[in-house]
Amino acid sequence: MNKKCEMLDIEYTGLNGFNSRGEMATDSLRKTYRKKIWRKFVKAIKDFDLIEDGDKIAVGVSGGKDSLLLCKLFQELAKDRTKNFELKFISMNPGFESMDVDQFKKNLEELEIPCELFDSNVWKVAFEQDPENPCFLCAKMRRGVLYKKVEELGYNKLALGHHFDDVIETTMINMFYAGTVKTMLPKINSTSGKLSLIRPMVYIKESEIINFTKRNGIKPMSCGCPVESEKTDSKRLELKKLLETLEITNPNIKQSIFNSMRNINLDYVLGYTRGNKKDK
Repeated sequence: MNKKCEMLDIEYTGLNGFNSRGEMATDSLRKTYRKKIWRKFVKAIKDFDLIEDGDKIAVGVSGGKDSLLLCKLFQELAKDRTKNFELKFISMNPGFESMDVDQFKKNLEELEIPCELFDSNVWKVAFEQDPENPCFLCAKMRRGVLYKKVEELGYNKLALGHHFDDVIETTMINMFYAGTVKTMLPKINSTSGKLSLIRPMVYIKESEIINFTKRNGIKPMSCGCPVESEKTDSKRLELKKLLETLEITNPNIKQSIFNSMRNINLDYVLGYTRGNKKDK
C-alpha cells in the first residue's frame, strides 16, 4: 500500500553527550519511548507470532521515518540472546535523485544502520508504460522486485514499517472506496508463498513515531516520487483529516476501528468472502 509523501519539519539537534545519533535513538527507545514504542513493538511480535526460531528476516528500508524506526527496533531486539534470528537491512532505489540517495545514505550512517542498497528501473518502466497513471504499475513492480530480491538472498520474512494509523486508514479506504471490509494484516504470505510479510509496528501510533523522529533530530526522506510530490491531496489524506475531526468528539475512535477488525461477528453481516470465494 502506497503512503502519501510526507515532509517533516526536522531540525538537527545536538547529540546530548552521545557518541552518535544512532546511540541517542537507541537510548530514547529504552527510556523515553519504552512504553509507547518499544513495548508495543514487542507485544505485536508476541501477539501475532511474527518471529520464530531460526527466521532469516530482511527489513525493508524506504528511508522514511517509519522504516528508520523499524531498523532501530530490530537492532535492539537482536541484542536479546534468547531470540534466534538472522537480520538484514535492505533498500531498493527505484530511481531516486542523487540528492535523495545522498540524504538516505547520510541517515543510515548517522543512525548506524548497515543497509544494502540495490538499484532498479521501476520508475522508468512505470512511466514509459503508463505515463498518465504510473502509480498502480509502480507499486506492483516495487513489491515484486523487492520480494524477489529478498527471496534470492535466502530470507524467509520481510519486515515492513506499517504502523497503527496505516491499519486504520487502510481499513477505511477499503470500506469507503472499495466497498469491502478488510485491513492490513500483521502477518501474511507473499503472492509466491515463499515469503512472509510481517508488520511489527501495527500497535505503534504515527504521532509517537513523529515525536521519536523529531526528538532524535532524524531527517527522513520523503518518498522522492515525481508524481506524489506534485499531489496536494489523496484519499489517505482525506481520511486523515476526517479522523482528526472525529477525534475531537471521540478521542478513542481509531482504537475502536482497530478493535473492530479483531471483533467481526459473521452472524451479523450480509455476506463475506474468503479469498475469491464468496459465502452467503
